[in-house]
Amino acid sequence: MDKVKLYIDQNKDRFISELFELLRIPSISAVSEHKPDMQRCAEWLAAALVKAGADRADVMPTDGNPVVYAEKIVDPKAKTVLVYGHYDVMPVDPREEWRTEPFEPVIENGRIRGRGADDDKGQLWMHAKAFEAMCATGSLPCNVKFMLEGEEEIGSASLYGFCEEHKELLAADIILVSDTSMLSMDTPSITCGLRGLTYMEVEVSGPNKDLHSGLFGGAVANPANVLARLVAGLIDENGRVTIPGFYDDVRELTDDERRAFNRAPFDIAEYKRALQIGDVEGEAGFTTLERTGVRPSLDVNGIWGGYTGEGTKTVIPSKATAKISMRLVPHQDYRKIAELFEAHFRRIAPASVRVDVRFLHGGMPYVAPVDMAAYKAAERAVEESFGCKPLPFYSGGSIPIISGFESILGIKSLLLGFGLSEDAIHSPNESYGLEQFYKGLETIPLFYKYFAQ
Repeated sequence: MDKVKLYIDQNKDRFISELFELLRIPSISAVSEHKPDMQRCAEWLAAALVKAGADRADVMPTDGNPVVYAEKIVDPKAKTVLVYGHYDVMPVDPREEWRTEPFEPVIENGRIRGRGADDDKGQLWMHAKAFEAMCATGSLPCNVKFMLEGEEEIGSASLYGFCEEHKELLAADIILVSDTSMLSMDTPSITCGLRGLTYMEVEVSGPNKDLHSGLFGGAVANPANVLARLVAGLIDENGRVTIPGFYDDVRELTDDERRAFNRAPFDIAEYKRALQIGDVEGEAGFTTLERTGVRPSLDVNGIWGGYTGEGTKTVIPSKATAKISMRLVPHQDYRKIAELFEAHFRRIAPASVRVDVRFLHGGMPYVAPVDMAAYKAAERAVEESFGCKPLPFYSGGSIPIISGFESILGIKSLLLGFGLSEDAIHSPNESYGLEQFYKGLETIPLFYKYFAQ
């Protein structure tokens, strides 16, 4: 590993410069006008992986954005690692809250700032460069395959079919993923569980056009008022979701399990200070760690209707819309939750409005056993690079395709992420610490070393 470390140290400035090239491509999958950028980004990555040492790298079409597939087979009898990542990024809105240009990356106070700096371009780039370092020094002990997609931020819809079609091509012993976070640099962790996701959109319609709020106010249902009332009623005063049947499949943790889960270091005062909030809120009877890791939740992700421009316009809007996500825990099925949500929302809507409920995307929760060989290898690698043993941790986030990999390909995933809460993924001013990037570069080759043994 000394040769790998030396190679990384000699080339780390170039690695960052190349990452900046990748970050400058505005590969926003949710916005149709960026479709050409998705193709450009995929082609850039394929070329980069060939330069890094891949025997082949292809931009493979799907029903949506292309998948970048690359491989290097060092020995057909050796173990195979399939590296998964995504090159699409979230929209930058609200644009006015960015302190720098989202797609003109800069380094500020030891952090790379720009959209995708962490999620997931910065993290997937660690794998590309660690791979390069192992190839360049003759130190690669495993076969390596890359599968980089362009739709993770919109549900990975095309990747399920891609996996079905290319099962043999994607055969591997483990899927290695860096699209998650750690507790902190002082307390490293390995994600051993992800919450599932059900994502819905609801539209409440009333009159056939916007109405004058003076002439019709108080006599006609206001869809924005009704939507606000309906959404507010989805959570009760104890922070519990009110949808009948929502908790039916949730396994309650034992007292011992809860105590073990809450051993992870957590400073509630620092948590509130960092978020600039007066207090936390959530399901009564559970800690903040439990609420974000092992309990389901429901959140409005966006809500709109009527006039939102400058000044005033006194109207009753003809319709109002909201996007709502529900994070799920093991044993909850995202399809069942979607059906329960739709039935409940239609049932509670008054006759004075019409409602349209649409399922947008979702995925199952995922659990990675801590006794599997890949986890043990990652544990040794993190302990060596960070100087302390990592904690197993359940993340509140969701990567729906991870459970899809297991059901389609029959392969477990190892979630070896290096993000931190301060990276502000999905938010303005996303960033990624140089220390995190370099620590990832140090840890990944160690994982290969121990996994190959």
